[in-house]
Amino acid sequence: MIGAIAALVLLATPCYQPPVSSPVIDPFRAPACSYCPGNRGLEYQPPSGSQVLAAYSGVVRFSGTVADVRYLVVAQADGRTATYGRLATVVVAVGATVAAGETVATTTNRFFFGLRQGDRYVDPGPFLGVVRYRPRLVPIDGSAPRRAPPPTIACALRP
Repeated sequence: MIGAIAALVLLATPCYQPPVSSPVIDPFRAPACSYCPGNRGLEYQPPSGSQVLAAYSGVVRFSGTVADVRYLVVAQADGRTATYGRLATVVVAVGATVAAGETVATTTNRFFFGLRQGDRYVDPGPFLGVVRYRPRLVPIDGSAPRRAPPPTIACALRP
């Protein structure tokens, strides 16, 4: 019964915008305790200076450095808290409202994306959508092609 409820909650949750266009190089590994080792988010290795997009709409609650690493924390409209880390620059201020897909920062050569539900870290992977581009025919007679339709976000856990 609990599994069915969790599945319904996930189906009711909209997909998040992927924060960067880069593959995950170190996946989420839940720590055994609050102070135990693990990876509390997803690690990426994008090209330095890549744009970081807001995964979901919300309000910026923190922007600054912790142990010489720049972070941005967004209290999302769905009640979760997103942490964007290992940033080169931040382009939004504390208190600013951000929309999903809005540029909020740029990366160093590594990037961290974490997600919390209350004080508990959760795997962001199942919430992230995949950008899908619709296939289209391109004319071969030299005429100008029609503009491509905008991409859509497909949820990883949904068909």
